[in-house]
Amino acid sequence: MVIAIDGPAGAGKGTITTKVAEKLGLVTIDTGAMYRCVALNVLRNNIDLEDTSKIVELTKNLKIKFDENKNVYLNGEDVTKEIRSMEVSNIVSIVSKIVDVRKIMVEQQRKFAINNNIIMEGRDITTVVFPDADYKFYLDASCEERARRRYNQNKEEGLDTSYEEIIENIRQRDYNDTHKEVGALKRTNDQIYIDSTDLTIDEVVNFIIEKVGEVK
Repeated sequence: MVIAIDGPAGAGKGTITTKVAEKLGLVTIDTGAMYRCVALNVLRNNIDLEDTSKIVELTKNLKIKFDENKNVYLNGEDVTKEIRSMEVSNIVSIVSKIVDVRKIMVEQQRKFAINNNIIMEGRDITTVVFPDADYKFYLDASCEERARRRYNQNKEEGLDTSYEEIIENIRQRDYNDTHKEVGALKRTNDQIYIDSTDLTIDEVVNFIIEKVGEVK
């Protein structure tokens, strides 16, 4: 079984996906974290964002893994905190717009689904990665609410970013995510739309589980 969730930055996809996975016994893959790993590696190697060929070559050699606690490993190194930095956030949409980078990542994402019941979230999971997913959801929230959530999350994780920085970053990412040549964030008629602005995490989780069926 494949459950696919798309939506803009800060809509709560990661948290919701983790909780649904726990309740339904699914394997969860954070595709956004995968692109953040690419962005982090670009920064670490001081690669010019205009030099797409170098970025693509770098991406081919990346080994990305997740553990049961949703920690993210890049070439064996735990980069869970590093990939959430503002520096990475500022370029991840640019990096993920590169067509060949997306092709490499999509191939990896599909491999995760072999012989597993999975739930996967991102920007183009329902439209590109798994267009034939059993269940498709589009998780949304107002820009202000998404910025507030991300600000609180960063504060809890000890990341020093202002609300103003975050909301500007989210607005820019919304534009970039919806204007990509490949893998753009889109609303489609076969997605189940969820506006989580005024909903609790548990309300969203329960809604998705009701749509999917019986809890294991």
